[in-house]
Amino acid sequence: MASNENDVNAILDPLRAAVKEQGDIVRSLKQSNAAEVDIKKAVNELKARKRVLEEKELLLAPKNDFDRQKMEDLLKRRFFFDISFAIYGGVAGQYDFGPMGCAMKINLINFWRQFFVLDEQLLEVDCTCLTPEPVLKASGHVERFADLMVKDVKTGECFRLDHLIKATLQKRLTDKKLAEDLKNEYDDVIVKLDGYNQEEMNAILRKYDIKSPITGNDLTDAIEFNLMFSTSIGPTGQVKGYLRPETAQGIFVNFKRLLDFNQGKLPFGAAQVGNAYRNEISPRSGLVRLREFTMAEIEYFVDPEEKTTEKFANIKDIVMNFYSACNQMDGKSMESMTIGEAVANKIVANEVLGYFMTRIYLFLMKVGVDPKRFRFRQHMSNEMAHYACDCWDAECLTSYGWLECVGCADRSCFDLTQHTKATGVRLTAEKALPEPITVDVIECVPQKPMIGKTFKNVGKVIIDTLSNLDEDSIKQIENDLNTNREYNLIIGDETYKLTEDMVVIRRRNKTVHVKEVVPNVIEPSFGIGRIMYSIWEHNFRVREDDEVRTFFSLPPIIAPLKCSVLPLSAQEDFIPFIKTISEDLTRLDISHKIDDSKGSIGRRYARTDEIAIPFGITIDFDTLKKPHTVTLRERDSMEQIRAPVEEIANLVKDLVLGKIAWSDVVSKYPKFEQQESTMKNEL
Repeated sequence: MASNENDVNAILDPLRAAVKEQGDIVRSLKQSNAAEVDIKKAVNELKARKRVLEEKELLLAPKNDFDRQKMEDLLKRRFFFDISFAIYGGVAGQYDFGPMGCAMKINLINFWRQFFVLDEQLLEVDCTCLTPEPVLKASGHVERFADLMVKDVKTGECFRLDHLIKATLQKRLTDKKLAEDLKNEYDDVIVKLDGYNQEEMNAILRKYDIKSPITGNDLTDAIEFNLMFSTSIGPTGQVKGYLRPETAQGIFVNFKRLLDFNQGKLPFGAAQVGNAYRNEISPRSGLVRLREFTMAEIEYFVDPEEKTTEKFANIKDIVMNFYSACNQMDGKSMESMTIGEAVANKIVANEVLGYFMTRIYLFLMKVGVDPKRFRFRQHMSNEMAHYACDCWDAECLTSYGWLECVGCADRSCFDLTQHTKATGVRLTAEKALPEPITVDVIECVPQKPMIGKTFKNVGKVIIDTLSNLDEDSIKQIENDLNTNREYNLIIGDETYKLTEDMVVIRRRNKTVHVKEVVPNVIEPSFGIGRIMYSIWEHNFRVREDDEVRTFFSLPPIIAPLKCSVLPLSAQEDFIPFIKTISEDLTRLDISHKIDDSKGSIGRRYARTDEIAIPFGITIDFDTLKKPHTVTLRERDSMEQIRAPVEEIANLVKDLVLGKIAWSDVVSKYPKFEQQESTMKNEL
């Protein structure tokens, strides 16, 4: 490892220069409208060089003493979470949250609701997980939501191909006898894996004779595997559906109802918390990659011509870390700046996107993400969806590397437009004009009697579709009827032949007072499991004087339990105080745990620290004396103060809600150093 900054730069500068060189080549090819295949090859090389640089940066970064195995042992021992169906051998990519994990998850989601749904006055919905196929066809998931996989020809076991190639070649690279030319080939393949197509992946599979890592058997050629869980809806099995791969589509298809609820006004936002499902081929990395996971998503609908917000002034001076697409192409590191500067310099596309990025940052800081291990990384043009205007990932640095926890994208009007095309229902809003204007209008008027007589039961569907066509489609009908005297209307997989006596096209002038707009969508999308994992890593601690004592320094707002009640003795004199304090805490909605076990107080403190309880109330022998007092211990510093019994519950509540800081408590109440009175049988 490099010893100082100069040594680090000496290693990284050539890699940065190589990235910038390739970034300039990509820019040049795009500006000259080069062939798509040439641009793709150049982009793949850029991504490969960028990955080498990022891996070297992580390798040379200052190391901490974090021990992932020790942390995960604690999480499983205290049943924050564990693999699902463990007594049956478990299922990869599926985990159950235990009491502490469940409580933390609920607290995190509740705080998310308070921070976003309440503060931003969002409209929350709860949509079904079971989604009909046409919805996901329109959104593009049926066509594009796939990975390449291969199968063991004898056992049928499946492997995700890019992961298999990488793991196999990395294992071969550990062979000290490996020829230098092969070593270079393997390295080159590994860094370029993301850019290979199906045919190229098959060629690599055969060239390097890659076998099943479990049996050593031959493997099939690569096949596309759709990551959605498919099912049939209803007893006939004729209606195909999927478990939703994201929660967003439920909001988009309910747009008209939500717009009506908001009195037809833009902007407004809708939110949803719920589970999504992706049938990962070979999930690994614990909570980082799951087949069933919880998402919290916001779809904020805005006028495409007015992506500004008054609230931006309140957050414009907040400083964050940005890893822009430009910096990535130039081989530069992330840089710190205010969100105001980022928007003004067009690094972030608009104020609304910048506002939500800042709110994401503030939320993550409050729930325990380390600001020194956080950044926003902008999607490069080659990885951004074709319809997106701008897209940033909120990433946390973990032992797995930089981990995407929240995505924040300007999705333009793609989703609403796609669902309008698929259903014929216009998912638009109206915007008042400063002055009325006269416009040319073309209308499609279905001739209901003729359509009903000809098409019987599907007549209503045809009439509804014709009534909701856009201007371009109506012009196409007019042209086809004038030219061919008929028009083929496609609805789903069916085609219906319409003749001149079924449709009338009318043109007229119309005075309008409003303008129809298709809203653009700003989408913050939170992966709850990944956020929880990042928080655990960023808040895992080991006591300086005792390496065996590990604990989580979670912020009180998301801690599973807020307080412990610890009586020093099982004597009957202590019972009334236990009851009074517990009732006071319950009345104030403070979750707590009474630990009256026989272990020493130090051992009981250690147990409560392990499950991240931030405050501990100890009922000791001084509590029995008037005025009745107890000690209050703070988890991270292990400092204790003594406070009156009647004040202690409200004191804990104010600490949990952040109304006061621990330093305020220490300055107000006497510090507790040791037991003032003892009994012989307690020594």
